[in-house]
Amino acid sequence: MYGLHSHTESRLRAMSVPGFQIRHFEEIDSTNTYLMNEARHGAADGLVAVADHQSAGRGRLDRTWEAPPGASLLASILFRVTLPPERLYLATAAVAVAAHAACWDVAKVDVELKWPNDLLVGNAKLAGILAEVVPDASGESFAVVVGIGLNLTWPGPPGVNGTSILEVSGTHVGRDEFLEAFLTQLGERKAQLHDDAGHLEIQREFLERLSTIGQEVSVELATETIVGTAVGLTDHGFLIIESDTGVRELSAGDVIHLRRGPLGEESPSRLNL
Repeated sequence: MYGLHSHTESRLRAMSVPGFQIRHFEEIDSTNTYLMNEARHGAADGLVAVADHQSAGRGRLDRTWEAPPGASLLASILFRVTLPPERLYLATAAVAVAAHAACWDVAKVDVELKWPNDLLVGNAKLAGILAEVVPDASGESFAVVVGIGLNLTWPGPPGVNGTSILEVSGTHVGRDEFLEAFLTQLGERKAQLHDDAGHLEIQREFLERLSTIGQEVSVELATETIVGTAVGLTDHGFLIIESDTGVRELSAGDVIHLRRGPLGEESPSRLNL
C-alpha cells in the first residue's frame, strides 16, 4: 500500500503545471517502480510521482540511494511518446536539460551534465537520472519512466563526493519550488519529443551541456575498462570513445572524467555514484 499524503497532494495539485498530473507520497519504495506499474495499467502521459522519502530508491545497476525525508527532489515522470527505440534516450535527455535549466532558475547554479545520467557541480554529483522502458502488450509501443533524484539540502552520505543546491549556492530551495520550476522547463521539452525537429533541438541542447565530450575518460563496462577521449554522441545517444585500440560506441557504462595529477598521473576529477 502506497502512503498517499492527501494534504500535500492537494497542495501539489494546485501547482497546476500544464501537461502534468502530480501524485505525492509521504513514503514509497520507489517512484520509478510505482509509475512502471501504473504504465502497465494504462496511466497517461505526464503522470508524475513525487515522494518525501523512498525506502528502496535506486539508480543505475540497481544501486540503492536513500536520502533523508524532504532533503531531495525524488520524482519520476511517465512519458508516452512515439519515439523509435533508438531515440528513447531523448526522454532522459529532456529530463536532464530541464533539471539543468531549473537549477539556474531557482538558485543560479550552473550545472554540467555527465554522460549518461548525472548532473555535476564542479567535481561533485548533484543529481542522478534513471530511465526504464515499459513495452505495451504488443511490444510495438513504449512508455518511458524517467526518475530523478536531486540533492536540495543534503549532499549525500560521507565519501560519495556529492553536493546540494544549498551547499553550492547558499540558497535554501524547497522541494515544491524546485519541482514547479523543473516541470515548467520539462513541459517545453516534452512537447519536442513528438516531432523530428524537436528531437534535434533536445539533442543539440543535451550536447551543448554535456561536459563529457572532449574529456579524457575511463569507462567501466561489465568485462573491461576503456580509457580514451570522448569525442561525441551517435544519433542513438551512444558515447563515442577514441582510444589506442580504435573507436568504440558505448550504449552504457560508468564514466569517470580524468585529469592529469601534479606528478603526471591520471586522477579522477568526476565520480559516478
